[in-house]
Amino acid sequence: MTPATSIEPVTLLVPVSGEPGALLPFLGEVERHVPPPFAVHAVVDDAGAAATLLAQVASRPWLRILRNDDLPGTAGAVRTGFRQIPNGPVVVTLADAGDDLSIVPQMLAHYRQGYRIVCPSRFAPGGRQIGGSWPKWLLLRGSGISLRLLVGFPTLDLNNNYRLYDAALVRELGIESNDGFELALELTAKAFRRGVRIAEVPATWRDRRDAGPPSGTRRWLGSYLRWYAYALRSGRR
Repeated sequence: MTPATSIEPVTLLVPVSGEPGALLPFLGEVERHVPPPFAVHAVVDDAGAAATLLAQVASRPWLRILRNDDLPGTAGAVRTGFRQIPNGPVVVTLADAGDDLSIVPQMLAHYRQGYRIVCPSRFAPGGRQIGGSWPKWLLLRGSGISLRLLVGFPTLDLNNNYRLYDAALVRELGIESNDGFELALELTAKAFRRGVRIAEVPATWRDRRDAGPPSGTRRWLGSYLRWYAYALRSGRR
């Protein structure tokens, strides 16, 4: 008899900021779209939010609440999560209904084919964006197209933090970003330079009203351009 094939569980890494109640409808979306086995690691910035969410653990044993022990915000939460989650596929997403979880099975299929990063993209053929400002859309689309044409960068959606990563790869690459806006570009650019297999899948992206770059335009733009230039120097793969 052929032994049963074990399926590596996927972990959803979810930075939670602001009102922790936003996580509750998100958990329903996870149960609806993500194939088991899975785990959700919600990283919160304060003890009060953690206490509010701990009540959900009893009915959802796959949910774990982590306290952000790094810088407040998305980058610190992601660093905290990757220090504690097990090896295997990890989907970084936010609990605000902006990311389309229905494509998680497609992302996992690419991972099991050997891709170590899978990038949902609103700019890939079949992808789309709902809401958001046209100037921001043009800037982000233009920067993605330019990297694709110049060096063959594997995704057109550079700053979308909704990504699937191999956890061991992220720990190997390290996260230097302190603002969430450039985090996905940093990790993907580092992996691209090493010749890591990276896939892109079309996605529907819903604009987040407060999802613009962090305060301090000069700082975030400098960080973003740093990783854009890093990718540009990596050459065509």
